[in-house]
Parts: sequence; C-alpha cells; structure tokens
Amino acid sequence: MSRERRPPSWWFGDAAVPVWADAVESLYRSVSARRRRVQQKRAKPVGVPVLVIGNLIAGGAGKTPLTIAVVERLRAWGWNPGVASRGYGRRDAKQARWVESGDDPAIAGDEPVVIARRTKVPVRVDVRRADAARALRDRGCDIVVCDDGLQHYALARDIEIEVIDGVRGYGNERMIPAGPLREPIERAELCDFRVRNLGSDAVETDDNDFGVWPMHLVAHRAAALRGPRVRSLAEFAGQRVHAVAGIGHPERFFDTLRAYGIAVVPHAFPDHHAYTPGDFDFSSPLPVLMTEKDAVKCSAFAGEQWYSVPVDAELPAAFWVALEDRLNALRQMSLLG
Repeated sequence: MSRERRPPSWWFGDAAVPVWADAVESLYRSVSARRRRVQQKRAKPVGVPVLVIGNLIAGGAGKTPLTIAVVERLRAWGWNPGVASRGYGRRDAKQARWVESGDDPAIAGDEPVVIARRTKVPVRVDVRRADAARALRDRGCDIVVCDDGLQHYALARDIEIEVIDGVRGYGNERMIPAGPLREPIERAELCDFRVRNLGSDAVETDDNDFGVWPMHLVAHRAAALRGPRVRSLAEFAGQRVHAVAGIGHPERFFDTLRAYGIAVVPHAFPDHHAYTPGDFDFSSPLPVLMTEKDAVKCSAFAGEQWYSVPVDAELPAAFWVALEDRLNALRQMSLLG
C-alpha cells in the first residue's frame, strides 16, 4: 500500500527528461542564481555563530537526525544552542512561534516538535529564518543551528553542512524540474562539511568522494504512543507489522525494520502528511511502527499497539573533532572581536 507522492521518474531513474522540463530548467537555474545574489547582499550577521544543515535535492535526506546529534554535541562542548526552522507545512506559516514539546505539529511543524522533544533546547519557527535566529540570540542562545535552509541566503551563516541521500544521491544531477536539484551540483563544494546518509546500512558505500563523511541512522527501540512502554526492535523479529512512513524516502525506514527480521507491511505517505484516523484503516490488526516525525502527529488517536521508532545519527569521531575545531575557531574570533 502506498499513498506517497513519488518524484518524477526521470529524477532518480533512467526515464528521459521531458522537453518541457528541459526548457524550464534553464529558467529555474537563472531565477535561483539571481535570488541567491540578492539575498546574500542583504544578509547580515545575527551576532552569534550560525550553523546551517541542509541538502541540495528537493525532499528529505536525513537532516533532522543530524540536527539533533549536532545540538547534543554542542551542549556537551559547553554551548547553549537553539534551533531555527521554517516548520514546513504548518498552519499559519507566516506566524512565528516558539515550539514546545507538547505542541500540535499542525501548528508548529512536525520536525520542530520532534527536535523540541528530543533536545529540550529553544526551537523557533519562522518563515524568515534570520528573524528566528535573532529571536534565539535574544533568548540567550550563543549559537543557532538551522534545520534546513541551505538555500535561505537571507540568513548569514558561519558553517554549512550538506546532507546527501546515500541511496538516491543527486539523481540525474539536473535542476528542478528536469532533476531533483534545487541548486547546481557545484554548490556542494562550497559547503564546509558534507555528510552522506547511509541509513541503517552496516557497510559503507564505495565512493571516491573525498571529504564526504558517512552517517548511519541507528534504531534500537520502539516507544509506545500510549503509555510509557518501550520495547526493543529485536522483540518484533519474525512478526508482521504495519510500517508507516511519511518522510522524504520511506523505503529507508522500511529497510531499517527489515534489518531486524521484521516482516514489514509498508504504508508510504507523502512527506509531512497530515494523518487522520482513516489513514490507519488497515485490513489486519497488527502492531503499527512509524517514524518519530509521523508519530508526533498521531498521538491523539493512537491505538494500544502503535509505536514510534526514534533514530540516532552516528558519525565518525573525526567528524566531531573537525566540527569542534571549527567552532572553537569561531569562538576565539568572537572573543578577539
């Protein structure tokens, strides 16, 4: 079963790019470049370091787990971080707001609510990410982490981290609508750090991209949406479950469960899908396992056997050393200034 809005077949497959998409690509490229130049001229520093985590392709690539991991490291290193986000898909999107862990994702955004719950740091959503960063600074944050926003050049930034989908990569390496790229592929080389999301794959992919750090998403547990019960994913081995994912690449979540020997009945929904009880009118009464991002939108009507499966981003120790070095340099520059 799948209700997922799939990307055009030519983005990540062998299908030929339609003539109309080929023609529009050049216009998109021109408009994108002009927008970048205009916003960069207007961008002003917000007074504290800004670290942006984003991706070049349309759709998800694994930014939010990395955002959570970076925030946790920052606190361990003595920073007081806050997170800025647009809060994609939320109602009243033009209304800026502080996000609390118990907020309705329809109002605050699903990813910001997940980040608020996991990190307990200040989270601010605003269509103008630069304004969100300034609000976080005024609240006492000494560094701002932007979840998404690589293309939001109105926000001046000190460090950029690009996240690459380890399975789909850049697709056909064309720009929208001829391909999935929101900016030319050369833009990736301008990022300070590049991270390849390998999901739950135990073996790293064989590529020759020097300077691209591998990231694994590790899932070990399933937390009940009703009550405090937490089960190991290994307990579901050999069982059939309904697996629900409304993320950029649902198959990655299904593969994570299959790696535990779980018999997955997949249900893929569009990214940021607004769930209703009717979406779960499944033909068989099996346990339901879903991503954190989906779970925060289903708590109000969840069944007894519905579980959220959180993931943790794991990266090489050398990545964290390199990032901390960059941040220490920024902190030293701030002290000297």
